[in-house]
Amino acid sequence: MSLRAIHSAASGMEAHQFSLDVVANNLANASTTSFKRSRTNFEDLFYQDIKLPGTDAAAGETGVGTSVGLGTRVASTSLDFHQGSLQQTNGDLDMAIVGHGFFQVDDGGIPAYMRAGNFTRNAQGQVVVGSADSGRLLQPAISIPDGTVSITISGDGFVSVEDADGTIQNAGQIQLYRFANNQGLLQRGENLYVETPASGAAISDIPGANGLGTIKQRHLEASNVEPVRELVDLIKTQRNFELNSQTIKAADQMLQLISNLRQF
Repeated sequence: MSLRAIHSAASGMEAHQFSLDVVANNLANASTTSFKRSRTNFEDLFYQDIKLPGTDAAAGETGVGTSVGLGTRVASTSLDFHQGSLQQTNGDLDMAIVGHGFFQVDDGGIPAYMRAGNFTRNAQGQVVVGSADSGRLLQPAISIPDGTVSITISGDGFVSVEDADGTIQNAGQIQLYRFANNQGLLQRGENLYVETPASGAAISDIPGANGLGTIKQRHLEASNVEPVRELVDLIKTQRNFELNSQTIKAADQMLQLISNLRQF
């Protein structure tokens, strides 16, 4: 029936509208530090079986059946955590994670995790996220003493500071965190993720140990969005949306034709 086609096509339009929203968000964050692109996954809906495969027939059991699907829907969105390119900066507290892992910050008493390493220090010398809206402390907390003229961060997270007299002291060691399932993390915005039952509990270790990445000072990880790839997805999504709308028009014309048959 044409009504079945209209329903299937309408579900396709709705699903591709959602996909367009995901592509638009990816493109909007093409310059966001350490942003990870999302991918839309689709799944087909249930089927109406007119005749099941293997139904008894006069000539024996049939090898095939007759069924028609009733459309599609969005099954999930997946995060792509592949490494973004590294961009060199002049910030002593700018850090990029080369490999797996997350920084932990204090988000109002709740541990949150991020790949973005654009850190700075506040008036008390504490290392915080470089945001004008909030002062989330890096965890474990690291403080930079007054009079520091140079900061050095090693690949395994040791923070060394040097004062004007040339005295070097250790200011602490940065920890990285990993999860059993990164896909299960909840995106909170502001480059933050929080753990969920699907991600598993955060596991901490020093950079470079047990599969964790290392830290590269004076660098930031760029977004892993590839604009050309997103534009291709944008065009495919737009075309699929248009094709579904054409299906609805064709089904509507068939219904009009059936309705007009009573006039003859």
